[in-house]
Amino acid sequence: MNRELIYLLLILGLLVIPRALQRFNIPAPITCLVFGIGAMLAWGAKTHDPVVALLSALGISSLFLFAGLEVDLRALRRGLWPLLAHLAIRVAMLCGVAWLAWRYLDLGWQAAGLLALALLTPSTGFILDTLERLGLDEEERFWVTSKAIAGELLALAALFVVLQAGDPAQLGVSSVAMAAMLVGLPLAFIALGRWIVPHAPGSEFSLLVMVGMVAAYITYKLGVYYLVGAFVAGLIARLLRIRMPRLASNDNIHALRLFATFFVPFYFFHAGTLVSREALSWEALGLGLLITAVIVPLRVATVWLQRRVLFRGERRHSTLRVSIALTPTLVFTLVLAEILHSRFGISAALSGALVLYTTLNTLLPSLLLRMPFDVDPVDGGYLHPEDKAATANRIVEQGGSGPRVAVEADAPQGA
Repeated sequence: MNRELIYLLLILGLLVIPRALQRFNIPAPITCLVFGIGAMLAWGAKTHDPVVALLSALGISSLFLFAGLEVDLRALRRGLWPLLAHLAIRVAMLCGVAWLAWRYLDLGWQAAGLLALALLTPSTGFILDTLERLGLDEEERFWVTSKAIAGELLALAALFVVLQAGDPAQLGVSSVAMAAMLVGLPLAFIALGRWIVPHAPGSEFSLLVMVGMVAAYITYKLGVYYLVGAFVAGLIARLLRIRMPRLASNDNIHALRLFATFFVPFYFFHAGTLVSREALSWEALGLGLLITAVIVPLRVATVWLQRRVLFRGERRHSTLRVSIALTPTLVFTLVLAEILHSRFGISAALSGALVLYTTLNTLLPSLLLRMPFDVDPVDGGYLHPEDKAATANRIVEQGGSGPRVAVEADAPQGA
């Protein structure tokens, strides 16, 4: 069959069929992942196509670039103490799970740490991209967003250190390179805004995506995958919003969501093609079900308990909805499962168990909250960052107890 026709059929298949299946509450990314596994079983190594790999990299990078743009430091500061408590509990859980994996699964400390991150880190980009479809109220959306972003900031920092810590010299070089990138990215954005944007109106979105992809490639070459650089680029663009308001404008953020909508399905398809045949075994099935039965209730119960302690006036139903909405680990688990298998040589059974685990925990919100997950942000009540900041004002002033305070007249203008 003609190669161009194959690509066209693949695009149609990944963008149309998963959407059609959502009427049965099957998340679109899961369908794309299953398509990738099916293609691997049918055609083997032929599915490792460089064009699909490139589209996959664009998908994961744009998703985490968007996640970085969604970080509102003012909102995080307003919910500082609840978020610090959440992060302290998260650190304790990560250390505990990593120790258990090191002690009982005969893994090195780096692999054990990455396994803990894979099991416990919510997939922030995915959660933010699908949040409006869960039917949560504005208070619940605020806390889900804040906790997911705070958890991802912690996870990305831990990922950078754990991946490089095996070689102190490499860790030093990578740290210097990362520091240079943190200094260089704002200068790059400012230079582009001064010398190119005035002569090319409307180019802010293209320049934002370009810088995000370059940053993603830099961190990939440093050995910490695309997502770290893309997230950092988005975060820096958001911090420059006052100086360069059009760079991280509401229109650009929404456009980036649409951009990610097209490319993200290729990431999940590509991730499916990387699953080995050996990972699809009865042992992987049993181990995956065991991990899901232990870890998912533990994660839901932990968030539920801390919210019941911190927000005594909150409704139990609302607490449970926030806990369930934070369950999906899809992107983070798939990325780390591939790293663990290719770089640390974990067993195929454990790799397959992680894929099953993330599939099941991604299905959970769509089944329990009765709202289908999607990577299409067009429908639903998208909140601009200014609206989220205003929401954060009144929610935190209430102590998270319900919408009893009037909206302030002057909403903050972003970080």
